[in-house]
Amino acid sequence: MASVTTAMLLAAGRGERLRPLTEHTPKPLLPVRGQPLLQHQLSWLAAAGITNVVINLHHLAEQIVAFCGDGAHFGLSIDYSRETQLLETGGGIRQALPMLGSQPFLILNGDIFTTFPLSALQDLPAWADIHLLLTPTPAYRNNGDFETADGRITSRGDSYVYCGIAILRPSLFSNIEPGVFSLRELYFDTVAAGRASAQVWDGYWIDIGGPEQLAAVNAAKLD
Repeated sequence: MASVTTAMLLAAGRGERLRPLTEHTPKPLLPVRGQPLLQHQLSWLAAAGITNVVINLHHLAEQIVAFCGDGAHFGLSIDYSRETQLLETGGGIRQALPMLGSQPFLILNGDIFTTFPLSALQDLPAWADIHLLLTPTPAYRNNGDFETADGRITSRGDSYVYCGIAILRPSLFSNIEPGVFSLRELYFDTVAAGRASAQVWDGYWIDIGGPEQLAAVNAAKLD
C-alpha cells in the first residue's frame, strides 16, 4: 500500500443499534479496549504510512472534531467533510472527493476493530477499480457478501464479508451525481463488471454494530 497516502474514515452514522450509548457519544468515540475506537483507527492509519485523512461528520460532529483536531497529535493531517443530512457511505465519499485528490485512496469504516496491519493491504491492481479486504463470514452474521478466488472477487455470495477496509479509484464516482447512496451497490456493480480485487484476512476482525459486538471486542483475548 506504499502508493496510498490519503484515507477517508467513515464516521457520520448515528449508531442506532448502540443506543442509548450513542445518544450523547458518537460511535467512533465509544471506548474499545481502553481507548476511543477512533484513536485505534487513527493510529492504524498513521502506522501504515497514511498522511492525510478526511473524516465525514454528522451525528455529534463537534465531539469528533474536538477529539481529533487537525490530526497533528496523531501524526496526521485531518480534514472534515460535514454532512447536513446523512448521505450514506457512497454519498459521503462522493461529497468528499474534492478533498481526497486524484489518486486511489483508502477507506476505513468507523465502526470496525481488527488486528490486521493496514500496511499489509495490497496495492490496487491496474485492472481493478476497487480492492477490498475480506474475512470469512463470522457466526454472528446471517449472510456474507462475496466469493473470491485468485485475488479477484468473483461474485456475490456468503463465504466472505467485506471488512470495511478498501482502496478505491476516484474515477469510480465519475458518473455518479451527488446525493444519498450506498457504497454497497457500487461495489456490487464493480464486481459484476469484473473490476474488483481482494485479499483475505483470517485474523481478528469485528464490526461493532450493536452491544453484543461491543462487549465481544472488549472481552476478546488478543495478542
